[in-house]
Amino acid sequence: MKAKETSMEQVFYINLEGITTREALHDLLAKELSLPEYYGRNLDALHDVLTEQGDNWNLIFYNCEGTDRAEAAKSGDKTQGDEISEEFIAYMERLRKMCAAACKECDGLRIRFYN
Repeated sequence: MKAKETSMEQVFYINLEGITTREALHDLLAKELSLPEYYGRNLDALHDVLTEQGDNWNLIFYNCEGTDRAEAAKSGDKTQGDEISEEFIAYMERLRKMCAAACKECDGLRIRFYN
């Protein structure tokens, strides 16, 4: 009888403190996830990486304050949000949606966002 091959979960802690542009975000992701030079530095390319290589990956984004419109509206706090453009907040919303879709496509992928 053949043993079932299992691999260990890889956990990636991605600190978003000070990240205020999509370029900085993709620089950070390329570094933290050890992405290849040819990584396309956009959400479509990230989706491909997550669904093709992300089995048994656990991504934990933290220090996400100011990158979620709903949270900012509830708290009324603008201190962190003033530094972050509306364009980047919208991009982060698209990132969250793309991550949720990637998790549905790849059973072994977990992605969470924390303030």
